[in-house]
Amino acid sequence: MPFYKHYSFDLWLTLIKSNPAFKLERTRYFYDNFNAAKKTIEEVAYIFRQVDLMVNAINEKTGKNIDAEEMYLMVISIINDFSTEFQDIDVDKLYDDMEVLLFNNMPLLYGSESIDVLYKLKEANQSTISILSNTGFIKGKTLRKVLKHLELDSFIDFQLYSDEVRMSKPNLSFFQLMLDTIDRNKHADISLSEIIHVGDNPVADIRGAEAIGINSLLINSNHLSISNLLS
Repeated sequence: MPFYKHYSFDLWLTLIKSNPAFKLERTRYFYDNFNAAKKTIEEVAYIFRQVDLMVNAINEKTGKNIDAEEMYLMVISIINDFSTEFQDIDVDKLYDDMEVLLFNNMPLLYGSESIDVLYKLKEANQSTISILSNTGFIKGKTLRKVLKHLELDSFIDFQLYSDEVRMSKPNLSFFQLMLDTIDRNKHADISLSEIIHVGDNPVADIRGAEAIGINSLLINSNHLSISNLLS
């Protein structure tokens, strides 16, 4: 694998993954608090998965971003047979409660090699590293705290999240924002061929990177891992 001056990484299912305990606790919370239709806990879990898949597909298609609060309201609506009686729902408190659940059940490193690879990419002091991530039920402001907890933040020069800029991969403008944010004091003459984006999603990550003209590496959803950056 060639050496690159800038490494852009997706986050979910690339560097980190959900803690199964968080999804169980989140499902239980909605089952207990927003379930007038008396769905089973298995049905609530299925609804979460379907909303997640649907919103991911919409964001990839439009290049825009559906917010976490909107996603939670979708879940509540579907649980209650598509009710739109949202007037009594405090969406700010709801998100805060979800953040507490997440911090009590922190996401995990995708693989044990993640920190070692990031360290080796940074140790020569010739490369910069960034996060370029679509968000869903968890906002960028929360993910920044997660990266700090997992001790990944010290390797990252900047983080870009779809909910904060209203764009989602593979939107070329989102990739362009990443290119524009690279420190030109460190990389005054960087070319597109010296930049790589790494992720698990063939559409959001690989198609977007290729369209903007930078290198790409698909990992974790195939037979490759982050360690291949060092091979």
